[in-house]
Amino acid sequence: MEEKVKAIIQQYRGDKSYLVPILQDVQKEFNYLPKDALCAVSTHLSVPISRVYEVVTFYKAFSLKPKGRYQLSLCMGTACHVRGAELIAGNITDILGVKEGDTTADLEFSFETVGCLGACALGPVLVVNGEYHGHMNIAKSTKILKKLGKKGTTDDEQD
Repeated sequence: MEEKVKAIIQQYRGDKSYLVPILQDVQKEFNYLPKDALCAVSTHLSVPISRVYEVVTFYKAFSLKPKGRYQLSLCMGTACHVRGAELIAGNITDILGVKEGDTTADLEFSFETVGCLGACALGPVLVVNGEYHGHMNIAKSTKILKKLGKKGTTDDEQD
């Protein structure tokens, strides 16, 4: 792990002013920010570990818990909420067998609800690994999860 972190830091020439992008790259590599990786960042950048944790806990985009290979975010903004996002969230948690905000034991899926994604005209919106799926409903969410579980891809969902 330390060698991977060191390689990431070297891409930024060891410049501590790049702490946030370094942490983003570390998270991309491991799908979360493991404690050992944070310690390596602290050591190789000569930044106190408390400063590293301060940055990590300030930004919601960083995670100290392992995330699934497939990260699902369901918009719960007003437009999505009134169009049934809460029912869709219930369907997803039932299928995955996890609570909102959790990751499946096999580290395949993480599911969270988020505030407005700014795609209100497409609501409800489900984002899977950065790909937006609009006009979501229970049937479409089930279909997406089945495709991910069987093939590992959403194949440009068109429903």
